[in-house]
Order: sequence, then structure tokens, then C-alpha cells
Amino acid sequence: MYKKDKVVVYPIIIKYEPDGSEYPYLVTIPDLDEGRTQGKSVADAIAMAEDFIGTTSLDEELPPSNYLLPKVDGDEIVTLVRVNVSEYRRKNDNRVVRKSVTIPNYLNEIGMEQKINFSEVLTNALKNKLKV
Repeated sequence: MYKKDKVVVYPIIIKYEPDGSEYPYLVTIPDLDEGRTQGKSVADAIAMAEDFIGTTSLDEELPPSNYLLPKVDGDEIVTLVRVNVSEYRRKNDNRVVRKSVTIPNYLNEIGMEQKINFSEVLTNALKNKLKV
């Protein structure tokens, strides 16, 4: 984690609804108005809530952290989830950035003749090298 990473914490509510669905654990994130997701288990439901919060952070400003647990019905689980928004953005931001690279001229010439997409080749090579 970097020194200035933005980290948020929100309560989530998990309710088990065995309706034959593969995802019977329904999750509500009260601090995000439309914050709903689901999971296969409690652990999966928590992970899905973290991913929902991270994904939301890519498109909109998140409200301040909230550490207060809401009152729930007896059969619901309430817990806090923590999301490092800065790290999530670094790992999931698909915006394209311009990079200047240097290659031998002969490779440039051959690549242009064969209509090679240099950006695609570099992207694929980096994914392979970084194992992502």
C-alpha cells in the first residue's frame, strides 16, 4: 500500500435467501444507494461487495467511510468491508495511456509492412511478462 492510498470502509448487510439460485447470499451496501450484489457463500458475498465498491469508484466519487453498523433482522449478517480504492483503480483502470518506446528501425519497417499493431503487441507482451 502506498502512503497516500485512498481506503474506504462501509458496512454491508448479507441475507441468506435459499431460492435455488447459485448465489443465495444477497448483499446490500447501504452507503451506496443502488449497492446490491450477491455471492455463493458469505466469503464470496463479502468479496463481491468489495468488488462492487471498487467498480463504483471507477465511475463516481464514493461517499466518506462509514464505520457504524446498521441494525438488522436476526437472520442477517452485518459487517464492515475495507477497500483500497487506489489499489483497485491501479489494477482495474483500462484507460489507454501513451508510451514512447524505442525499437530498431528494421523492426519498425517490417512491422509497418505487415500492418502490425505495435500497441497491441506491446500490451500482450507486458501481460505475458507480468502474468496478468
